[in-house]
Amino acid sequence: MRRMSRRGFTIAAAAMVAGLTAAGDAAAVPERAPSRRELRGMWLATVANRDWPSKPGLAPAEQRAELIGHLDTAVRRRLNAVVFQVRPTADALWPSPYEPWAECLTGVQGKHPGWDPLGTAVAEAHRRGLELHAWFNPFRIANHTDPSRLVPTHPARLHPDWVVPYGGKLYYNPGLPEVRRFVQDAMLDAVRHYAVDAVHWDDYFYPYPVAGQVFDDDDAFARYGGGFPDRAAWRRDNIDRLVRDMGTRIKKVRKHVQFGISPFGVWRNASTDPLGSDTQAGVQTYDNLHADTRGWVKKGWLDYICPQLYWNIGFAVADYGKLLPWWADVVKDTGVRLYVGEALYKAGDPAQPAAWQDPAELSRHLTYAKEFPQARGHVYFSAKEVGVDKIGAMARVVADHYQQRARPPR
Repeated sequence: MRRMSRRGFTIAAAAMVAGLTAAGDAAAVPERAPSRRELRGMWLATVANRDWPSKPGLAPAEQRAELIGHLDTAVRRRLNAVVFQVRPTADALWPSPYEPWAECLTGVQGKHPGWDPLGTAVAEAHRRGLELHAWFNPFRIANHTDPSRLVPTHPARLHPDWVVPYGGKLYYNPGLPEVRRFVQDAMLDAVRHYAVDAVHWDDYFYPYPVAGQVFDDDDAFARYGGGFPDRAAWRRDNIDRLVRDMGTRIKKVRKHVQFGISPFGVWRNASTDPLGSDTQAGVQTYDNLHADTRGWVKKGWLDYICPQLYWNIGFAVADYGKLLPWWADVVKDTGVRLYVGEALYKAGDPAQPAAWQDPAELSRHLTYAKEFPQARGHVYFSAKEVGVDKIGAMARVVADHYQQRARPPR
């Protein structure tokens, strides 16, 4: 499932700046004027050094070269947007007055890396005609449960009452108004100081459920949960407030900056709710993550939604062929653009179903999506695979669908 794809990865430096030029690679396609508007993006993950930097502690020049290598790979693949993870674990890839420098840069949280990664990413992406979507994780603090490992000035140490350990990680408590305000302030600092094209959130709101564990927000619920029928409704309201308020505040800082969210691909199963999708997923964002992703679209709180449809066409539990039309119907007549999150990382992985061993599976996704005018583009997880392209699935997408450049929708 999707939640396992963004944690615990180790990457060899040799694989980082591949950007292979193979048959069908966009580098071999003659330049033509852009002919249409669609988003062609890739996620560039920094948590646990998933995509970049290849390892912590590289010299600034090495880090910069790797980063630019990813941007150049995006250009070669005829992409037009990079979704760059700039706040992976309540820390920052820019000089933030709210949170420490990210550990993934130097190996030491709070240590200045000697350059400005976000500033460089924005400038170099724009120089190449790429949009730069700044990707933030709102509530995750650490991939461990030991607050003493955080830098002494970390807000989580200064405000221990904000912190909830759960599932081997530390999280900010979404039920506290002061937490919701703080994380918005921290993220908006980047919007205020950098010409990012979008604020992008992923699928982590309340954490994915862990068997046998309880997310302990009893005190916050006792203080703020009055008037709600149950704790789940109160938790959903907390996330609703976060999303609604952030969307409003972004436009006040920079009115042209987009706000997009990339949730887990199943809102609710139809067996749970007749408005849900024809799926049997074990996770439902509405119920398990307390994230009413369908509701946010219907209320117009977002500029785009990018559900992670990380399954093959015909997958019994969650069929890409059924989820895409469901999401197309959700966004219809709302003004919210639909982009589709694509599981490039599964292509060629022997642990995945047979469909993912076929280099043409992803290309079929794009062919199918053309039947739905609401689908305005695709985003690939993630940058490492866009470059390495283990079985040529990305090259096949480029050859079949990206022979000409395209501008992102606006």
